[in-house]
Amino acid sequence: MKQLNPAVAFHPNPLVDYFGKPSSEFTREDIIEYIEKLGIRMLNFRYVGEDGRLKMLNFVINSKKHLEDLLSCGERVDGSSLFSYVEAGSSDLYVIPRFRTAFMNPFTEEPTLELLCSFYNIDGEPLASAPEHILRKAAQSFRQNTGMNLKALGELEYYVISDKDPLFPGIDQKGYHAPAPFAKWEDLRVEALRLIAECGGSVKYAHSEVGCFSTEDQAFEQHEIEFLPVDIEDAADQLSVAKWILRMLAYRYGVTISFAPKITVGKAGSGLHIHMLLEKDGRNVMIDEEKGSISNIAKQMIAGLLDLAAPLTAFGNTIPVSYLRLVPHQEAPTNICWGDRNRSVLVRVPLGWIAHTSMIRDANPAQVAPIPYVEGKQTVELRSPDGSADIYLLLAGIAVAAEHGISMENGLHLAEEKYINVNIFKPEYREKLASLQKLPASCSESADALEEKRSLFEQNGVFPAGTVDDIIRRLKAWQDFGMSERLEGKNDEIRALVEQFIHCR
Repeated sequence: MKQLNPAVAFHPNPLVDYFGKPSSEFTREDIIEYIEKLGIRMLNFRYVGEDGRLKMLNFVINSKKHLEDLLSCGERVDGSSLFSYVEAGSSDLYVIPRFRTAFMNPFTEEPTLELLCSFYNIDGEPLASAPEHILRKAAQSFRQNTGMNLKALGELEYYVISDKDPLFPGIDQKGYHAPAPFAKWEDLRVEALRLIAECGGSVKYAHSEVGCFSTEDQAFEQHEIEFLPVDIEDAADQLSVAKWILRMLAYRYGVTISFAPKITVGKAGSGLHIHMLLEKDGRNVMIDEEKGSISNIAKQMIAGLLDLAAPLTAFGNTIPVSYLRLVPHQEAPTNICWGDRNRSVLVRVPLGWIAHTSMIRDANPAQVAPIPYVEGKQTVELRSPDGSADIYLLLAGIAVAAEHGISMENGLHLAEEKYINVNIFKPEYREKLASLQKLPASCSESADALEEKRSLFEQNGVFPAGTVDDIIRRLKAWQDFGMSERLEGKNDEIRALVEQFIHCR
C-alpha cells in the first residue's frame, strides 16, 4: 500500500497523487516516467503572450528521444507574433517547460499532458520583458530584500451570459450565494472548480455572486472562484489556467463567459481582488498575537500598496471600461485608504480567525476530542484590480509595492493616516471622503501615475524600462481621459464600449 505524504494527501492533481510529492518537486525524469507509464502520446506547451491569454504548441510524442529532447531543450517560437515589442527581424524565442506546472488536459479525448513555459532569448537567458520573468524577478527581489516570502490568491469573478430562462428567475442584484435553480449555472461553476483543482490550482471555494440581471432575451449571472494562498508566481499560473478552463467550459455549454470589469452600468462589475500574506520561516507574520490585530509588518505592506495604488492600476485596470467599475456605491474602491472588514476601502483586512474562540465547539456540542487552533489565515485584500489585469505584471507590481512599503521609513505613519473605520460614502463622512486621494479615473490617468512612479518598478531590474514605456503607450492609446463624464447618459455608446471589451484578456 502506497504511503501517503500528508502534504499531498487528497490532492486532486493526478500527477501529484501518482508521485506522492508536491508539484514543486517534479523533475524531468518524473514527467518522462508518467508519460511512459500511462502511455501518453500528446504533449502541449503553454505560455502567456502579450494579450494575457494562454497560447499553445502541440506535439505528438514520436519516440522517447523526442520526448527527452523536448523536456531538455524546449522549442522555438516566433516572439514577434506574441509580443508587439519583439522585432520581426530577430524574433525567435525559446519556450522552456516548467516541470512543476504539469497537468493533464481535461478537455482532450486523447490523453494529453500540459506544461507551462517560460521565454528565453537567443543567448539562453530569460527574456527580461516576458511577463512570467518580470514576476519571477519581483518575487526574488522581495525574498532577498525582506527575508520573507510573499503569497497571494485571486478572487476570480465572471459573468455567464446565456439565453433567458423564465423558470425560477434570479433577483436583480441579489445573486450572492444563490443556489440552483435560482442560479442557473451552478453545474458549470462546480465543474470548473473540480477541473481547476485537477490541473493544479489550489482552490478555496466557489459561489454565485451579487451580479444577477436580465434583458429582454438574455440572462447575466455572476459567479466567483476563490483560491488559496500560494507563492506569488504560482498564483499567476493558476489564475491563467483557470480563465482558460472557464472559457473552454463556456464553449462546450454554449454560453459566453466574460471577465470584463463592467457588463452594464448600474449593475455589479467583476473584480479580480488579490489577497496577500507574508511568511517568514513558514509562518504567517500578518498577526500580532499579543494585540490580537494585524502586525506592524502587515501595516507596512499595506502602506506600500497605498503609496503605489495609482500606478498599480496600470497593470490591474487596463481598459476604458475598467473605470466604469471604479465608481462610488458599487462595492468597488475609488479612494486610496484601508480598513478592517470594510468594503468601501481600497485595501481591506478581512476576518482572519485571529481570536482563539470556541465557535466550533459551540456549534457542535457533541464534539469531545480537542480541536486544534488553526493559525496563519490572515490576509489583506487589494480590491481595485479587475479581469482586464495583466495577471503576471499585476502580481509583480504588488510584490514591488509590498517591498516598497516594508522599506519605507514612514510606512507605519502612512498606514495610520490612511486608516478608515467607517463607510466613507455616508453623508456624515463627506469631509473625510473629500480628504482622501482618488484612484485614477481613466487609463490615461493610470499611465500618468505609472510614469511618475516608474523608477520604483524599474528598481533592481524588475520591470524593464521598455516594458514600462510600452504599458504607458498602450494605456494612452485609449484616449479615454474624462470618458465617464463624456458618456454619462449615453446608454447606446456605453453598450457599444462594453461589447468591445466583453472578452478582455
